[in-house]
Amino acid sequence: MTTVTDAISRAQDEAVAFTQDLVRIDTTNLGDGHSRGEPEAAEYVAERLREVGLTPTVLESRPGHANVVVRIPGADRTRGGLVVHGHLDVVPADPDEWSVDPFCGDIIDGVLWGRGSIDMKGTDGAVLAAVRHLVREGRTPPRDLVVAFFADEEDGGTFGAQWLVSHHPELFDGCDQAVTEGGGFSIDLATGPDRHQRAYVLRSAEKGMCWIRLRATGKPGHGSFPHPDSAVVRLLAALTRIAGHHWPVRHLASVQAMIDGIGSLTGHPLHTLSAEEQEARLREVLGQSYGRVAGARSDSVNITRLNAGYKTNVVPGLAEAVLDCRILPGHEDEVVGTIRELAGDRVEVTIEKQTPALESPLDVPLVHAMRSAVRAEDPDARFLPFCSSSATDNKALSRLGIQGYGFAPMRLPADLSFSSLFHGIDERVPVASLRFGTRVLIHFLDQC
Repeated sequence: MTTVTDAISRAQDEAVAFTQDLVRIDTTNLGDGHSRGEPEAAEYVAERLREVGLTPTVLESRPGHANVVVRIPGADRTRGGLVVHGHLDVVPADPDEWSVDPFCGDIIDGVLWGRGSIDMKGTDGAVLAAVRHLVREGRTPPRDLVVAFFADEEDGGTFGAQWLVSHHPELFDGCDQAVTEGGGFSIDLATGPDRHQRAYVLRSAEKGMCWIRLRATGKPGHGSFPHPDSAVVRLLAALTRIAGHHWPVRHLASVQAMIDGIGSLTGHPLHTLSAEEQEARLREVLGQSYGRVAGARSDSVNITRLNAGYKTNVVPGLAEAVLDCRILPGHEDEVVGTIRELAGDRVEVTIEKQTPALESPLDVPLVHAMRSAVRAEDPDARFLPFCSSSATDNKALSRLGIQGYGFAPMRLPADLSFSSLFHGIDERVPVASLRFGTRVLIHFLDQC
């Protein structure tokens, strides 16, 4: 007879194997509605669910974009259901920049390499393994679980979560909370020389997303003639003003709570410091994790795409740029208005895609269940609230009144530059972190 220990060990092994298999399916999202491999990955996930007797629904929003959703009835169906979701697509990876094949899924010295290993096929594999374990063990979740694997998250979810919410909202009937990526991982706080305090961040908020296109036009002409006011010059002037703009620090309640929590855990209160002193202290305390916290302290705008010209000796009549704006709640009009002002009258500003900022309450049973699940595997765990500067598919589910949280648990090595691996070169995840996350998720799904 299989013991609980053997069963959980099996689930951990499956999580690692599922992650490897999913990484090896190239599901690159190329943007503008184009991707590859998503239907194959969706069918892989669906088959793993069918193997334990579940009946998932596979829905293609359009050729090339497939979603998987399954509902597991809970013990108390009068309670609001919980959506546990991930995405199957990944951002592009240039093999010439990587140390290994981006889609190899190889394990080297206890670390699993490949695009999506962190964002977010590792968590997909852990969720899939945890769900299979609970079903095999005959465990009924406390309330309905809707487990979803979405398409197209890396391009705003137009053909994934956003499409399902618009066309198949019945799949989420009765659900009032959701968990996905963007939280649950550990960070190490420097509390003194050679002393650190491990804490897990629980995400209850995320910034809004706004993608803006700038378009400058001018008279095209020969590259040998002077063109001091060309489309390119106009666009560059606008981008220089935007890039040089200072976006002030403005803390959400959840961010302020995190700052206060860091001060408490390190024994050095931060609220008495000036903004400059506070930033310096956070850099010192957070180390490699600083970027993830800094991104939530203010609105941000990054220039991510440029396009102009088609021939070296032709001055183009059109130049374009795309901005990725991440916006705190309530600041949408202010940020867009500032960009319009900085761009100037001669550059057209168009919003291409916009999703809202989210903030959910922290003092709720779901968050208490997250803490309990982590402590079951790490009894000394400390916790910090967290606001993510990146977007998740919780934004789509919020249209149905579903409150969203980030909980993709991983205990990480202190020397791992976790933040830089999201959408970065040589993305990889320690196998031990995947196994830890699987155990935590089993606890969580059993008590959520």
